Amino acid sequence: MSADLLEQVAKWLAGAKTAVAFTGAGISTESGIPDFRSPGGVWATNRQIYYDEFLESESARYEYWRQKAIAHGDFTTSSPNAGHLTLAKWQAAGFLRTVVTQNIDGLHQDAGSQDVIEIHGTARFIRCLDCDSRYDAGPLVEQFQADDAVPPCPDCENGRLKHDTISFGQSLNPEVLDRAVQLSGGADVFVALGSSLVVEPAASLPRLAKQNGARLVIINRDPTPLDAIADAIFNDGIGTVVTQIDQMIKNDES
Repeated sequence: MSADLLEQVAKWLAGAKTAVAFTGAGISTESGIPDFRSPGGVWATNRQIYYDEFLESESARYEYWRQKAIAHGDFTTSSPNAGHLTLAKWQAAGFLRTVVTQNIDGLHQDAGSQDVIEIHGTARFIRCLDCDSRYDAGPLVEQFQADDAVPPCPDCENGRLKHDTISFGQSLNPEVLDRAVQLSGGADVFVALGSSLVVEPAASLPRLAKQNGARLVIINRDPTPLDAIADAIFNDGIGTVVTQIDQMIKNDES
């Protein structure tokens, strides 16, 4: 890992006015949360439930809840790692304007980030698709596990309860996506961390930032389709890279 390149990124961040961090599953795997797409992940070992099927089929809703209950255990026993904590620190110091994430685990908020755009929603809450009521996920997941049945909506009784996340075949929240697009397009530095940069439309955000003049930094263990346009690439652990960048920002300020 090039010390000169780390120092250059530190200088870009220290001088940034509208920097954006964009995170994918790779930042959370360092907290022990499996990547859903990995060989041992939920989607590799279970049938994917599409949104239309969820709406129409009681058995599909049960299977959806069964899978979500498994993932809920991973979320509730995980803590923010050095990557999450450093991004929150940079945001508090004014180096980052916002964090845009593909993740649904809420670890950025646990780390202290105050402005997080969750483009795929959050598993911390459950929403009724029929009356739009919203609830903490924990008690309802526990009810599902105890009864082995999808719980009814506490407010409208017959409503279909679903985690407040984006399922396969479900449209992204347009207001959330529009804000992510606006801030990415106005970024002067865009740091992509732990994302394969292949899932659209989220993967278009770093390209948009670059096209509008941002410095593009990619931190990911594996190569991505956008490496050719990046200004800096680090194929290493996220916590390791951002910790070293953070130390160099401190040194520049001292």
